[in-house]
Amino acid sequence: MARAEKAILTNMCMIEDGDFILVQDRMNSDWPGLTFPGGHIEHEESFHDAVIREVWEETGLTIQNPYLCGYKQFQTNDDERYVVFFYKTDKFSGELKSSDEGKVFWIRKEELANYELANDFLEMYKIFVDDKLSEFYYRQDGDDWQIEIY
Repeated sequence: MARAEKAILTNMCMIEDGDFILVQDRMNSDWPGLTFPGGHIEHEESFHDAVIREVWEETGLTIQNPYLCGYKQFQTNDDERYVVFFYKTDKFSGELKSSDEGKVFWIRKEELANYELANDFLEMYKIFVDDKLSEFYYRQDGDDWQIEIY
């Protein structure tokens, strides 16, 4: 069995400002609803630089000191591993502005569940806020997908 496999690498970043978090209301019909900003990691781009770039492109904010707090992964229908690196930061500068990816705005952390969220986002959020958790994994069981959180 080969040790190498095809992978799609992406990121997502939770930006905190006290009791508030920055969310994005995604315009993508494949995964609509509130989530955190982020996107694809480009060829030969560091994971760190990619999350800073993606946040800036989607929010107008320049983040500092993003740190890895977990990840999500699953196998695609094309048998590629899809990996999302979860980052957090409370250090940022700039003026907030939305992009073609979706509207961005601040909400209180405790109000997150009151919004229409992207599929399984509330479960992913657990990884961002619980230091004892680090992995969100989709396992396919026949036609069903099971969520495992470690």
